[in-house]
Amino acid sequence: MSPDASHDDHYTLEPEAPAPSLPGRVIVRGDEEDLHHALGSDLMVHAQNCVRQFGDFHLALSGGSTPMPFYRRLMVDPTFREFPWKRTHLWLVDERRVPVTDERSNWAHIASILLDHSDIPRAHAHAIDATAVDADTRYEKELQATLAWREKGHDRLDFVLLGVGDDCHTASLFPHSPALSERDRLVVINAGETVTPPDRVTLTYKTINAARVIAVLITGAKKREAVARIVAGGEPEELPIAGVRPTSPDGSAGEMRWYLDRAACPAGG
Repeated sequence: MSPDASHDDHYTLEPEAPAPSLPGRVIVRGDEEDLHHALGSDLMVHAQNCVRQFGDFHLALSGGSTPMPFYRRLMVDPTFREFPWKRTHLWLVDERRVPVTDERSNWAHIASILLDHSDIPRAHAHAIDATAVDADTRYEKELQATLAWREKGHDRLDFVLLGVGDDCHTASLFPHSPALSERDRLVVINAGETVTPPDRVTLTYKTINAARVIAVLITGAKKREAVARIVAGGEPEELPIAGVRPTSPDGSAGEMRWYLDRAACPAGG
């Protein structure tokens, strides 16, 4: 599979697992253990392909409780021993505007798992200086400068891992929040009454949608209602995940993958 695999509507199912009708490729597994194996295997193949084609791999990860067991799995499972961490650039999808010493910091949790137990070069570890006044413009410039080493058209993130909140927000793009209307910037500060405190620094739709692969990880029965809302559809203002629609720089469709365990699947798909 090439890094720019074509977009399709493919479903991989465990027996009796209902597949929600979502845009893109839907992968359903019976439990988190099997789901993490499927996601990790796909991620590693994609990373290896990108390294062969471009010499490096640019991975943007989300924080929160859902993906942390998956990150730990990447570190301990022998299946992923050949992951090209030395060639990987690690980015954040979003960050709370708190010091890295704060327990709410996404970077603190991700770094403690991945950076401390892999051979990612420290120069490839791109934290957000979240408390800086110009945190968004700093990160945007860092992203642009790092990706500029690639040929034009390939200067984009290779893999973005997202989650979905109970309110269907993704990254730090909350319903009715200012960042939803941003069309030009790559990174913004999202603040105000519609943002769950504290304020956030987040990748925009423009950055996320330009990625080669966008993966959405959703687990647990608590997320079943959110998945049902996504299936029913809606506008990004109310349903921010609906604004995630991958497109490559030339306007062709990118690839979107949904990774769900059976518990997160609404009855009837």
